[in-house]
Amino acid sequence: MLRSIQLKDANVVAEGYADAGQAHSVAAPLPFAIEYRGVTRRFKNRQGKGEMTAVSNVSIGIKAGEFVSLIGPSGCGKSTLLNMGAGLYAPSEGQVTLAGKPVRGPSQQVAFMLQKDLLMPWRSIQKNVELGMQIRGRGKAERAEVARALLARCHLKGFENHYPHQLSGGMRQRAALARTLAVEPDVLLMDEPFSALDAQTKMVLQQDLAQMLAAEGKTALMITHDLAEAIALSDRVFVMSERPGTIIEEITVDLPHRDNPIERRKQAGMNEYVAHLMELLKVGRDDHLG
Repeated sequence: MLRSIQLKDANVVAEGYADAGQAHSVAAPLPFAIEYRGVTRRFKNRQGKGEMTAVSNVSIGIKAGEFVSLIGPSGCGKSTLLNMGAGLYAPSEGQVTLAGKPVRGPSQQVAFMLQKDLLMPWRSIQKNVELGMQIRGRGKAERAEVARALLARCHLKGFENHYPHQLSGGMRQRAALARTLAVEPDVLLMDEPFSALDAQTKMVLQQDLAQMLAAEGKTALMITHDLAEAIALSDRVFVMSERPGTIIEEITVDLPHRDNPIERRKQAGMNEYVAHLMELLKVGRDDHLG
């Protein structure tokens, strides 16, 4: 059954906030793995005159082990939210926190995965996976052991010594996923990580990602324009308005098999969720937001 919350008051946020005013006998909720509290971000216009507001008064909280997707029209500020979560720049107003602590810059708790694999062409696949661990000072033998294990989990056993140009797009994105997980982040931020892949390869990689995140209890926040992908992978979906982006609706995905998106896609309620998202985003209508 589709469960949707329309957020007419931007100060109403994800599950957990409502408990704050309960009796003292109730234990305080644990901090969210990542949280945006009344976040607004403005940028200078290119001409240097005035400002453009990318996102306005966004408040969402994501619990440890949860998979949440952000969808919305192009240019609504989805990537801006991820960049602030990664500490690449600060909010103009409000605050982003990781496990209750303010984000003041890039953090080892967070890893970022983009739609481009960004593998270094002069390094072997294994050496690419080792890169983050190398930067963090982990020993050579440990790096190699972790990289080989992750490549095996990502179905790349036997390709450790190949170079990026020798692999298909799907294989390179698997290697990028292994590299992302190698640094053992608490939170994964993903900006359309599978958008450049064909439909079949995309579903296989979604399956790999879902199984690994569920097995390790990782927290993920993903941007996607693929509505079926959002429902297939997520515990919750936040829908954003056109710029300046605000959260207009929160949808709890009440379907089984979050760790098995291929099976979840077969559920009877899947199409109902996708149809609701299409309506929210005005897909196919003359006033489609883009």
